[in-house]
Amino acid sequence: MTIPPSFWDQRYAEEGLAYGVAANDFLAASARRIPPGPVLCLAEGEGRNALHLAALGHAVTAVDLSLVGLEKTQRRARERGLEIATIHADLAEFDIEEGAWAGIVAIFAHLPPAIRRRLHQQAVGGLRPGGAFVLEAYTADQLPHKTGGPPVRELLFGLEELREELAGLDLVHAEETVRHIEEGKYHHGTSAVVQVVGIKPA
Repeated sequence: MTIPPSFWDQRYAEEGLAYGVAANDFLAASARRIPPGPVLCLAEGEGRNALHLAALGHAVTAVDLSLVGLEKTQRRARERGLEIATIHADLAEFDIEEGAWAGIVAIFAHLPPAIRRRLHQQAVGGLRPGGAFVLEAYTADQLPHKTGGPPVRELLFGLEELREELAGLDLVHAEETVRHIEEGKYHHGTSAVVQVVGIKPA
């Protein structure tokens, strides 16, 4: 199952911010793990994580399927006096440049398994030595909570899959947990998630 661009364009065209103003709190807490340098944000939507990282001094590139979301990202960046590069692309067809990134971020980037596996394997190669990959996503245990994320088992995943897909990184943080999330109106309440910080060996 792939969610079409029209779904995301419609969601990001709504008044306000679909997932809130602030960066994802796991990313904010993990940002210190990302060394100085360029950061790639995958499935970045309206730019909340990209803006946070740009404010920390990173050169940030945000990739998303929704042009509406990326336009909102650019508008918000201008309002804050920040610069963010944006790429309008389907992650099914996007290639991560080898050895180019100090950090790669995937926050609630839920993709069909074959696309996800390819992208995560490319992320390992895309990091510079010492670079960090930061991910938070919903696991299959999220389905009964109905507090965010895709209501489809195929698009959910956990640590078992990630350990295989991110082979080549040192996972300095790796856990499945249940926690309370408050991110706008679409991520709201008790949530079952997987969290990973992986470091590319120097």
